[in-house]
Amino acid sequence: MNAIDYLVGVGLCVAPVAELRGGLPYLLARGLAPAAAWFLAVGANLLIVPLVLVGLDGIERLLRRSKTAAKLLDAILARTRRKGRWIDRFGSLGLILLVAIPLPGTGAWTGSLAAVLMGVPRRKALLLVAVGVVVAGLLVLFASLGAFRLFGLG
Repeated sequence: MNAIDYLVGVGLCVAPVAELRGGLPYLLARGLAPAAAWFLAVGANLLIVPLVLVGLDGIERLLRRSKTAAKLLDAILARTRRKGRWIDRFGSLGLILLVAIPLPGTGAWTGSLAAVLMGVPRRKALLLVAVGVVVAGLLVLFASLGAFRLFGLG
């Protein structure tokens, strides 16, 4: 692997849509050892959690200056509120599951946004989202390794 591969992998892990579901398989496909890929992907994905938890208010004010960005933000926040029902229904476990289940519309970004919107205290949210990211990382790692073996790629 070269420096560009690392940057792309980390970039995917912090991107709102790809997150671990995109970055970890990419790192594995580029030849990084599974343990190293997992640590790098999980660490990169965790980078955005405190930024979202602490910086959401400032980011929202900045984005609301543009009508286009404000519409996009409203759509994202509405979707996140719908996903936040997991937190209402299951409490802390709901937030962990929202982050841990590696499906579209779940992950560290959605979990962090939902935690802020649902009023989860920042420290508690940081811990719960981190647990969810670790679990998601393990699920994606095992699924990726199984898929690589199944298709003869690894």
